[in-house]
Amino acid sequence: MSDLTRRQFHRTSAAAAVGLSALSARRVYGANERVRVGFIGVGNRGDQVLSAFLAHKDCEVAAVCDIYPPYREFAAKKIGTQPALYHDYRQMLDDKTLDAVVICTPDHWHALQTIHACQANKDVYVEKPLSLTVVEGRKMVEAARKHRRVVQVGIQRLSSALGREVAEFIRGGGIGRVTVARAFHIQNEWPQGIGSPPDSDPSPGFDWDAWLGPAPRKPYNKNRTFYRFRWFYDYSGGQLTNFGVHYLASIHWALNLQAPRAVVAMGGKFANYDNREVPDTLEVLWHYPGDILVTFSQYNANGAPAAARPCEIEFRGTLGTLYLSTSGYEVVPEVLTPNEFPARTPLDRSLERNYRMGAKPKIEPRKVTARILDTDHARNFLDCVKTRQQPSCPIELGHAVTTAALIANIAHRTRSYLEWDATAERFTNNTQANQFLHYEYRKPYRLPD
Repeated sequence: MSDLTRRQFHRTSAAAAVGLSALSARRVYGANERVRVGFIGVGNRGDQVLSAFLAHKDCEVAAVCDIYPPYREFAAKKIGTQPALYHDYRQMLDDKTLDAVVICTPDHWHALQTIHACQANKDVYVEKPLSLTVVEGRKMVEAARKHRRVVQVGIQRLSSALGREVAEFIRGGGIGRVTVARAFHIQNEWPQGIGSPPDSDPSPGFDWDAWLGPAPRKPYNKNRTFYRFRWFYDYSGGQLTNFGVHYLASIHWALNLQAPRAVVAMGGKFANYDNREVPDTLEVLWHYPGDILVTFSQYNANGAPAAARPCEIEFRGTLGTLYLSTSGYEVVPEVLTPNEFPARTPLDRSLERNYRMGAKPKIEPRKVTARILDTDHARNFLDCVKTRQQPSCPIELGHAVTTAALIANIAHRTRSYLEWDATAERFTNNTQANQFLHYEYRKPYRLPD
């Protein structure tokens, strides 16, 4: 284990230990006692997460907050029990009868809402990515621990039996030593992409200033709102943070990784000609301690990823390869050669051919079909609210994988090979790149100390 890995491991372990001790200070709920929850943001993803929580009978969704009235009204009808409705989340946090809040707003709002919820003594389920900047993520971790809160980050595969089985199989040497993990996000957006609508006035009832929050003041544009905000750096890190943190979480879990020590990225808006800012084509390469390479490939194309099997993540081991998707995984064994590599003479090649015709791999193939469910992740959070245990995706892990994605975006935006000190959370070889670790909030918004 390298010094960097050791320092980061002890830091994370210590934080988790402190968190467990601190969380136990709050009362333990009765097994059948209902958890009163408030939702902040009930649009696209918020509606999906709301369904996951409503599936549990011991969850009472008692309040809904959204700046867009039609979303509030739709959620209230779906809940069916006349929840309290709010436009300003801070008013909802004043409700001392709420045990927890679920935050499903755009990325640039996550930090303020999570920290304010922790300060209001609410447990928090916050959607991924955890934060828009590395500095925000660290402040969120500090707030969660200071106020002794259960904080679950919305990376649902970490609550799945499928994810656990894959992690245990790989950690147990199931495919040998893994030196490469490759992740893929393939999405063909050609020919229109998200389009190029002109700036305009917001629709009646839509509070554009509140939607912007701490982000820089910009003219209203359809593409800067709702799901399309992910294509603009003021509010999101693009698909690298949207999907990439899911993949990185699985990779960190399976390979016992803490933080990369270097990253480089190349790409751009190669195929689409809309008004987006983030790339539609991107290749990221992280170098982790222990000499493990992790890649993220984003393509604007149809078809399967550049892997031997359609998958989201490909783990390459010395004994075989594991292909993982949200519907299951497949293990393809490697047939090993008895010779030194490569066989150079005609005699060696003849022996090699004969060997491979009758050789058996050292591991067995396997194929598993399973599903990853939002309801499992909601269940884990509700259980942890009651027991005060750490959830399956605690805020420290959410911060670690979000940081890895965020610094990759910085590498791309600065056109740099960046070396990362995970303890100091700073780049060591590029002072200018450190300027991207946070931004100045628009007044009167301020990131709490």
